[in-house]
Formats: sequence, structure tokens, C-alpha cells
Amino acid sequence: MEEETTSTITLKKSDLWKYSTLFLLAVVVIGGFMMMNAKNGTPSPTPTITGNDVNAGTQPSIVKASVDDDAVLGDKNAPITIVEFSDYQCPFCRKFWTETLPSIEKEYIKTGKVKLVYRDLPLAQLHPMAQASAEAAECVSEKGGDAAYFKMHDKIFSEQNIIDSGSATGAVTKTATYTNDDLKKWAKDLGYDISSCLDSGKYKSEVAKDSADASAAGIQGTPGFVIEKSGTGQGTLLSGAYPFSQFQQIIDQQLAA
Repeated sequence: MEEETTSTITLKKSDLWKYSTLFLLAVVVIGGFMMMNAKNGTPSPTPTITGNDVNAGTQPSIVKASVDDDAVLGDKNAPITIVEFSDYQCPFCRKFWTETLPSIEKEYIKTGKVKLVYRDLPLAQLHPMAQASAEAAECVSEKGGDAAYFKMHDKIFSEQNIIDSGSATGAVTKTATYTNDDLKKWAKDLGYDISSCLDSGKYKSEVAKDSADASAAGIQGTPGFVIEKSGTGQGTLLSGAYPFSQFQQIIDQQLAA
């Protein structure tokens, strides 16, 4: 029974007036400070985006991860493979796509040194559209192969950036909200009708297999990466949206080995 009112704390009227005045003054000062920041263009704090982020204290470990039959970006004979386990609605995965993948593509994928294999790890409890997004990308792949898959991959992330910050390459600040109808429209924008495929749940088991393989590799959050010598089936694990420099260090070491 809550009793912390008049019986626990007794204040004289003069004290009550004094503390009330101080409280009101504090509210005015804080409010004025926030208004001044807004006027000067300082953004108000945004909620922490949910997902997995860089853990600077975590040492890379060696794990096993297969490429399975998933979509490949780059030369299939590239000497280094990055296996990415990702969640399409995860903002940190989108952050990797927006900020880090372009540099990896420029320096390594387009030069034939690295290929990226994208595998699914939808965290449904956090991101309710992740499963459907993964299935939608598979539906597009069915019609247009790996090239079409990665067009849809890019489309899903870029459209979320537009929802989030108004630009296809804009800042990642939060989890974007969208629907199955949006996924169908985005695929249609690319020239693919995936309505019946997506509605059927045809690729549900395919996505589930990716998730099981991620778990077997010890990946518990997204994004998770295994960087390996192609064909070995094992490599260095990176868990989180690491900057390009971290990928560069591991890739260069493996290329030199």
C-alpha cells in the first residue's frame, strides 16, 4: 500500500512554495534550452535503433558458414567470399548497405577479389516485415536470377531509407515500417510480379534454412558476416555493422595469405 504522501514526507507551506518555484524555474530553463537548440538546427535525440551494432571489444573468431545456394554478388570465382546473414528490416543491416557495402563493392567486388553471398536471418520478434522481405527477394530471384535478386535487395533498403529520412541514400535513424503491398509494388517497379509467389509462402522454408545455418555458425544478431577463403567453408566472424576499414583489414590479410 503506497503511503508516501503526507505521512512520510511533511513540508511546511513555505518550503512547498519554495520547492515549487524552483521546479517551475527549472522547467522554464530546460524548455528554453531545447527551443534554442531547435532554432539553431540541433536535432532532438532520436530513439535508439533496434538491432546489433559494432562491439569494439569483441575479437573476431573463426566459424563455419556455407554459401548454400543463395544469391551471389560479384565474380563467382573470386578468391574471397563474404557470407552475410542479414535482416531486411534491421536498421543496422541497412546502415551497412548504405555506408559500408559501396566501398566493399568498389574496392573488392568489382575488381573480382571478393564475392558477397546474401543469406537471411529475419529477427521476426523485432522486425515483423523481415520474413516477408526475404521471401519477396527470393520471389524476384526466381524470375530474374542473382542480378534481379540484388536489384530487389537494393530496392528494399533504398525504399526504407526514403521512408526513414526522405532519401534513398539518406541517414539511418530508425526501423522503417512498410507492408507486403509495398514489397509487391517495389518488385513491380523493377518489372517483376511477385504477388502470387509472396502470398503462397513458397520460400518460407528457404529462409528458415538460412536462419538455421546462421545459428549453427554462432550468429545471434544482424548483420553477421563470415569472411573466408572461397571454398573453405570457414572464416572470420564479424558481428555488427562494422566500418569498411575492418572488412578491409581482414580481406587484405586473407588475400595475402
